[in-house]
Amino acid sequence: MQEITSVNNQLVKETVKLQQKKYRDSENKFLLEGFKALKEAFDAGIEIKYVFVLKEKKDKYSFLKDKLIIANEAVLKKISTTDTPPEAVGVGVQKYFDISDLKNSKKVILLENIRDLGNLGTILRSAVAFDADGVILYGNCADLYSPKCVRSAVGNLWKIPVVYMDKLGSNFDDFQRVATLPRTENLLKKFRPKEKILLMFGSEADGLSQELINYSTDSVKIEMAETVESLNLSVSCAVMMYEIFI
Repeated sequence: MQEITSVNNQLVKETVKLQQKKYRDSENKFLLEGFKALKEAFDAGIEIKYVFVLKEKKDKYSFLKDKLIIANEAVLKKISTTDTPPEAVGVGVQKYFDISDLKNSKKVILLENIRDLGNLGTILRSAVAFDADGVILYGNCADLYSPKCVRSAVGNLWKIPVVYMDKLGSNFDDFQRVATLPRTENLLKKFRPKEKILLMFGSEADGLSQELINYSTDSVKIEMAETVESLNLSVSCAVMMYEIFI
């Protein structure tokens, strides 16, 4: 089994580059940090190129077989994006979905211009938990394979199709297209979803664009105390999905 203990090793340097989006995009790879991310990726069939792991923890990662490289804490600290590096950091090959993966979907989330990585990962986790069939990232959205998003999704990144789109075309003509708006009179507790629904959320800063508001067939908002102006986006998404999808 190969062992690397120098932070100046060429493979370590190449791995560190994957902390940056331009290198993730050009190499079509991304970082997997910690046991849960690595195990979930492996179980989901994600191609894992190699994994740096502490010697005393290698047996825990035996399912990765010849992908393992023994490393020390200095190497793991160098390649990890967390303040406290995990016991293992790996490199996987990015997996992409397209609109064909949503052809049989009935419950789809659309996120427009979502930039917060933590929010995005948490929403993906909730989407899996509350039985969504797919997620659309519309407009200028955050990088799905950013280390922070991968961590926030807590192993759920590959359990649901996530599709980048900049045009919706006729793909959702037969869906109930629901805009989540803070000032609509349509309350969540009275909302009646149809069989096929596209539930659309905008960013916390700007909300949904006029384009998507015009595209919608319905609107809805979460009723809440008047002393609270709004909820965190990932919380709003979770509440909506629970009430409408479950």
